[in-house]
Amino acid sequence: MTKGEQLYEGKAKKVFSTEDPELLIVSYKDDATAFNGLKKGTIQGKGVINNRMSNMLMKYLETKGIPTHYVEELNDRDTVVKKVSIVPLEVIVRNIAAGSFSKHYGVEEGVVFKSPTVEFSYKNDDLGDPLLNTYHALALGLATEEEIKLIEKYAFGVNDILSDLWRKYGVILVDFKLEFGRLSDGTIVLADEISPDTCRLWDSETKEKLDKDRFRRDLGGVEEAYNEIMSRLEENMK
Repeated sequence: MTKGEQLYEGKAKKVFSTEDPELLIVSYKDDATAFNGLKKGTIQGKGVINNRMSNMLMKYLETKGIPTHYVEELNDRDTVVKKVSIVPLEVIVRNIAAGSFSKHYGVEEGVVFKSPTVEFSYKNDDLGDPLLNTYHALALGLATEEEIKLIEKYAFGVNDILSDLWRKYGVILVDFKLEFGRLSDGTIVLADEISPDTCRLWDSETKEKLDKDRFRRDLGGVEEAYNEIMSRLEENMK
């Protein structure tokens, strides 16, 4: 599988065509952004970690019945994925109050919810990815009612599976963002990535942040945190 034309470049990845019209190559960058692109920087080695972690977790999720776009890892930064049309909904699953949830609703960071919650954002950088509900999504034609129900089912399923997995490795899955896409036949699959960029991951004992919040909040030790979380995954998923 070889890279063809560059089709897209986002904040963290580049996407290339291949000789197969149904397959693409995603190439992960070290670029880091926060606050809808207002803060920019570089996290050395982030692309390698995010690529490998996403692939490991997506392969694991596939074994648990969650369909994904993953096909094959080519090298440290490049992965073959199924071509999808991204559903313009960012799906955020939260187990513990943190980040924008704490800010918007005045809840102290670290408060554990009685049950997980899911929220949607309209995937639109120009509008700042505003929160929306199911009725808004239907009114805007972003997805059908059946697709939204399936996406919610998959999102809660991913949460159950990954919360249990990370718990074994001394990590709390605080919250995370998912994106879904449609294959050419309309099938909904998990797309994008699962990484310290898209998940809040805390050490179970110390509550130390092992994710992109270290970059967002200028906490330092960003590369060390990414490497730590990756090493825990690799050591236990051999």
